Amino acid sequence: MKAAVGCFIAALVTTASFAADEPTTSSSIFALSSPAFEDNGRLAKKFAGNDKSNANCVGENVSPPLTWSNPPKGTKSYALMLYDPEGRAGLGVVHWIAYGIPVSVTGFAEGEVSQPSPKFVGGKSTRNLPTYFGPCTPPGDWHHYTFTLIATDLEPKELPPGMTRDELLTKLTGHALGAAGRVGRFRHE
Repeated sequence: MKAAVGCFIAALVTTASFAADEPTTSSSIFALSSPAFEDNGRLAKKFAGNDKSNANCVGENVSPPLTWSNPPKGTKSYALMLYDPEGRAGLGVVHWIAYGIPVSVTGFAEGEVSQPSPKFVGGKSTRNLPTYFGPCTPPGDWHHYTFTLIATDLEPKELPPGMTRDELLTKLTGHALGAAGRVGRFRHE
């Protein structure tokens, strides 16, 4: 199932590259960005999780600011996921699942999604949380935190709260219009 989910996300990202009817220019590409880190850049310590019962959670659990632009034609809502493929010894950790984000929303401010918001429907992370929870990386090599934004043709309130990553991806089958991604790296030193 995990391989199928990985292939589905890869197909979404590939689809985003070809979603436009006209040749793509840098100003018309569906894009996800952050003023806090470059793609494949280092996440600041404040963006790491803050569970004091876990020595690997060394941050403040402040969500990074995110912005996006140029959604595919027909977009009605977005889904946004944060996933660490190296977490749990390679089994992966879902840090955040959000969906039902209205097309009128073009980003989140720093810290905004560390708590519930009317701007998104909270899913269920590996920790069973409906909001952002940052990296709690064990000491060692870098982990790659993948933010994936999916444009959908679903109305914002169409999906129920509390869905897992796999449940969400199943519901988005046939409704995904394109995807944009960004990777932030973090390691506990």
